[in-house]
Amino acid sequence: MKYETVIGLEVHAELKTDTKIYCGCKNEFGGDPNTHTCPICTGMPGTLPVLNKKVVDFAIKAGLAMNCSITQYSKQDRKNYFYPDLPKAYQISQFDLPLCQNGYVDIMVNGESKRIGITRIHIEEDAGKMVHDDYANVSVADYNRCGVPLIEIVSEPDLRSPEEAHIFLETLKSILEYTEVSDCKMQEGSLRCDVNVSLRPEGQEAFGTRCEMKNINSFRAAVRSMEFEQNRQREVLEAGGVIEQQTRRWDDVKGESVVMRTKEDAHDYRYFPEPDLLPIIISDEWIEEIKKSIPELPEQRRLRYIKEYGLPEYDALILTSSKKTADFFDATVDLGATPKAASNWIMGDIAKITNDKEIEAGDIPFTPAHLCALISLIEKGTISNSAAKKVLDAMFENPEDPAKIVEKLGLAQVSDEGALMQMIQDVLEQNPQSIVDYKAGKDRALGFLVGQIMKNSRGKANPQIINKLLKEALDQA
Repeated sequence: MKYETVIGLEVHAELKTDTKIYCGCKNEFGGDPNTHTCPICTGMPGTLPVLNKKVVDFAIKAGLAMNCSITQYSKQDRKNYFYPDLPKAYQISQFDLPLCQNGYVDIMVNGESKRIGITRIHIEEDAGKMVHDDYANVSVADYNRCGVPLIEIVSEPDLRSPEEAHIFLETLKSILEYTEVSDCKMQEGSLRCDVNVSLRPEGQEAFGTRCEMKNINSFRAAVRSMEFEQNRQREVLEAGGVIEQQTRRWDDVKGESVVMRTKEDAHDYRYFPEPDLLPIIISDEWIEEIKKSIPELPEQRRLRYIKEYGLPEYDALILTSSKKTADFFDATVDLGATPKAASNWIMGDIAKITNDKEIEAGDIPFTPAHLCALISLIEKGTISNSAAKKVLDAMFENPEDPAKIVEKLGLAQVSDEGALMQMIQDVLEQNPQSIVDYKAGKDRALGFLVGQIMKNSRGKANPQIINKLLKEALDQA
């Protein structure tokens, strides 16, 4: 029997506020254990939380960017569970009245647009972190992360493969970056996801029994976990077994998941309204104010690149996948660079170097003005493409004006026709057989002669002018 994979995601994004969601502690990654804490975020008896308005602003902004309707009368709820990283033994979250509902995000799959529903986006506080020391055989709790503001984005089960889920995650990440509600630094835990996977026979409408994998903190791990889970469930079903509803823990080192608990549903958390916090009432004016602050989003920017600059769909998609990359491209073009040339350099050599150095587009050491100047030197014929690659390498090591680097390294291209004709004559005198071959219609002879001239000039001869002058010389020989 053939089975169809059904995937739904719950994405947790830390919000980029200065302080935590219910207290004045710093919302900042790092720091010594238990130094960004206070009686409120560590759940001391008698303390009262106060909601950070910026958290609501950011949640609404993310919701509007994902085409959600905003719940204008909302509240917060207690989600009860017992674990050492949760000092209050409950988490303040939202249950039946989330801030944002019924949205969608369009993703590009194999060149076609596919709409993925967003069930809800709600606000909640993060829990602490357990640190396990295998050497000392102890576990300690760091509560710095307690009270860090989160939004949880819950998708509809509209994804049909790990590849689609990966594209969806990348799309969500770019929207959160563009709206600047989260820094999305996965290595710091700013973006994590829970993965729900089920299988059903092809053609069946009813969903199969789902299994959930918790707190996956990289897209690579998310894809691997989904691939493992769909294969595991297929093997169980093909052997005549039954899938049990489970919460599983993904072990990225071993590449497998293990059971944590079974049959977990909302009633297990004993939700009830948070008595220490007032309802959240959102006015039309508040929504309109936030709507005006939403910048050009990835999809809008992608379409603009295609329409205004004539970029191919692929270029536009890659450039807009990261706000920092798109901003760098826009700034370069605004300074006068040819859009396609800027796109080629950013997607090609610059992307290769940033990947090799493991740095992001926002950490490129030189400015868009430097790249614009480099492109201008190529288009004017001052340097060749191969020389430009050397200049780019130098700019990554010591960002300065490309013209100065060209002068310092002696990379200027020779375009003087008199000097080039002398090079041509020297090569023709040394290779009379190539002249005969060219006259006999052997095209490879021309390429050989051009190669010899470029070799003698140590790559500095302008190849366009060389080709023109060489043909003229050969026709007259």
